[in-house]
Amino acid sequence: MTATTEAEFSARAERHRRELHVHCYRMMGNFEEAEDLVQETLLKAWRNRSELSRDDWFRAWLYKIATNACLDAIKLRKRRVPSLASFAEISWLQPYPDTLLPAEEEPEAALFARETIELTFLAVIQQLPPRQRAVLILRDVLDWPANDVADLLEIGVAAVNSALQRARETMRKTLPQDRRDEWRASAADGTERALLAQFIDAHERGDAEAALAAITDDIRITMPPYPWLYEGRAGMTELLERAFDDMGEWRLVPLRANRMPAAASYLRKPGDDTFRKFKLDVLRVRGDRIAEITTFTSALFEAFGLPETL
Repeated sequence: MTATTEAEFSARAERHRRELHVHCYRMMGNFEEAEDLVQETLLKAWRNRSELSRDDWFRAWLYKIATNACLDAIKLRKRRVPSLASFAEISWLQPYPDTLLPAEEEPEAALFARETIELTFLAVIQQLPPRQRAVLILRDVLDWPANDVADLLEIGVAAVNSALQRARETMRKTLPQDRRDEWRASAADGTERALLAQFIDAHERGDAEAALAAITDDIRITMPPYPWLYEGRAGMTELLERAFDDMGEWRLVPLRANRMPAAASYLRKPGDDTFRKFKLDVLRVRGDRIAEITTFTSALFEAFGLPETL
């Protein structure tokens, strides 16, 4: 690699930080771990910069370091789900702020398309063995040629093609077949925005009837990192009774996470005079109703640019 100062190297590497961060996030399913792995990648790249013989390989070289760091982390943490009934089985799953993604009309937005970063996709690829996961992301998401993937993973092209075939088969069996048409229709006609507004209004007024009117009969609610699963109207009713009758008063802020509608909730408990950060809900819409709610803790409020109190 051409001789360069640390500042010059850092500036060049920083241009790839966002895509590397999303790459690590896809591999791990966890925002905070992706942050750590990107930092590790850039540090390793600087320390080993003499190994890069051609400047035009710089981006691919960073991806190689990042992918290997993720593979090591997955192995260390034993991060694989043998089967997937719900997000409740993925305790490490975290949301990704849309504010850190390019606008959907920007040229590079194709690297961050909704179908490759929504929570369902993130959850399903956690079933894949680490190498299959890496191959699927590099080939089908980033559109790398098989030869380049083989070079990055230091395996043969035949092994890449075999891993991709197995990974695609798992995805085909597990991913909802109509998911793309489902969310494109609801996003295009404003249904998602309307349902998010209805969700927020019902919660701020403590109106259980209005909240139940916005959901499907087979609604599913999960709460990573907790292994809790609530299904159907009975499950939703149980949660609403607890939230509206016992916990206090709510204020919600509309957001987007993983290219999906979301809301950050602040709670003012009885006897308190301040609304304090509490949780973040990501909604999946099917037709004209909310079909799934994934509730996360307030751990990533800062990453979403949210204050601790209202």
